[in-house]
Order: sequence, then structure tokens, then C-alpha cells
Amino acid sequence: MTGPLTLELLALPKAVPEVRRAVREHLGAPCSEVLLCVTELLTNVIDHVGEATPVSVSLFRAPDGCTRLEVTDPDAHAWLIARNPGEDDETGRGLLLLDAVTRRWGVWLPPAGKTVWCELPGGC
Repeated sequence: MTGPLTLELLALPKAVPEVRRAVREHLGAPCSEVLLCVTELLTNVIDHVGEATPVSVSLFRAPDGCTRLEVTDPDAHAWLIARNPGEDDETGRGLLLLDAVTRRWGVWLPPAGKTVWCELPGGC
């Protein structure tokens, strides 16, 4: 990763593979954990805020050397809640996956909307 990557787009299902491709090309490596995280965060916007929501995706190297991914959307009220899905539930595992593959993650409220971020150990 040479510098930050920032993408402005509409959260549509067809945008997910396009963003994954842009992230992979920017990183210069597959980095499956980063791709999993960007997929999960964009899908959460589509599912819980709504299709065609304007979003910003940012990827950069944090001062401590980890890779930081941020997804910002305009809805400050659609909070992420980690659930404990049953074995037959078809949804509800995304944030558990995010928690499992990242060093840490969270949500903060910029002046407009919300940003969901995660940090992954160096390398990717």
C-alpha cells in the first residue's frame, strides 16, 4: 500500500465486488481479511441503511503500522449490534467475523452520519 485509498460510491450489491477489486489492487496482494471486512461493512450498509446509500470507503496505514479500513454512511442512527445467532440463523454472523479477524473495530460519529472502522495487523 503506497498511500491512502478513498472511494465514494453508492452502496449497491454490484459495488461490493468492484470495491473488493479496488482494495485488492491498491494493496497489491489478496489480503483476504481486509476483503472480508470491506465486504461485511458494505453489506451492512446495504442491508441496514438501504441500497443506494452514499458511502465513503477509506483504507490506509495507521501510524502504528496496522491497516485501517473505514466505511462512512449518512445514517447516525443505524447502529451495529453484534448478535449471538442460533445455528439455524442465516444472518447475524458478520460482526462476529469482523471481531475474529481484526485487532479491534468500532463506530464513531463524525459531523454527519457514522463511520465503522476496523484495524488489521500490518502486512496487508
